[in-house]
Amino acid sequence: MVGSSHEALHRIFQKDPTLLTKALQKVLHVPFPEPREIAALNVDLTEIEPVERRVDTLLRAETDKGTYLLVVESQGKVDERKRGSWPYYLSYLHEKYRCEPVLIVITQSSRTAQWASKPIRFGFPGWDSMTVRPLVLGPDNVPVISDERQAERDVPLAVLSAMTHGRGPQADAILESLAAALRTIDSETAAVFVQFVDSCLADPQAKQMWRDLMTAIQYFWRHPLAEQVREEGREEGREEGREQGRAEAKAEMVLRVLEWRAVPVPDSVRERVSACTDLAQLEVWAQRAVHATSAAALFDAE
Repeated sequence: MVGSSHEALHRIFQKDPTLLTKALQKVLHVPFPEPREIAALNVDLTEIEPVERRVDTLLRAETDKGTYLLVVESQGKVDERKRGSWPYYLSYLHEKYRCEPVLIVITQSSRTAQWASKPIRFGFPGWDSMTVRPLVLGPDNVPVISDERQAERDVPLAVLSAMTHGRGPQADAILESLAAALRTIDSETAAVFVQFVDSCLADPQAKQMWRDLMTAIQYFWRHPLAEQVREEGREEGREEGREQGRAEAKAEMVLRVLEWRAVPVPDSVRERVSACTDLAQLEVWAQRAVHATSAAALFDAE
């Protein structure tokens, strides 16, 4: 029995589903296609089992025109599943924080950038119920900073330039200008930037050039976080004490990257990382620390 106008207003369409398409076509005059079949589905949208969903980075920006959530997603390749998860992220965040979410995708691939920049549309032809328009940062729009003075004026932007253009023809000039600019900022921030760039350089020659440039900077040579960059790739057979020093320096670097990114580090995670002497494992954690949204994410899939 229908006991309220709320019930009646929607249940009439359960009784006669064709009425809904008639209303769309004849009342609202929208070009909804004629259905071959209409079936009623379960209306309960509650998720019994929790589904883990995480964005890569989430920032809250307070401005004179309002508060915005900046949702940053690092995308290495085309992944059609994101066409469904990205709208979910934005809807959930809007419901949770009650402010406007903005999706920003960053990639090193022009092909991935072109794919990610296409609007995500839900609805039928001629009428979108929801449209998501990602903002995309990639090699086609991030400026190429290959001049030392320009890099010094905005070191973080120069770092982003190196991360997105590190595989391009101007990689050498970009890395050299950034290496010089790093001398102008504090060594701890520089060390974190160095790790970010090192993690993004896929071209072996560019990576080796970057590491050579870093060992040439004397202040960075003396900084404990530089051990990882300075020592990797050298011949094996090091004495035990030296090997332990490398592990300690790399473990410290992993923790510093998390702290610099404002990711809370529980004592249990700190102890596990600090106790690790496996350089290969520490390198895996170092790569994950650049994108991890929680300290525990270092150990995913282990």
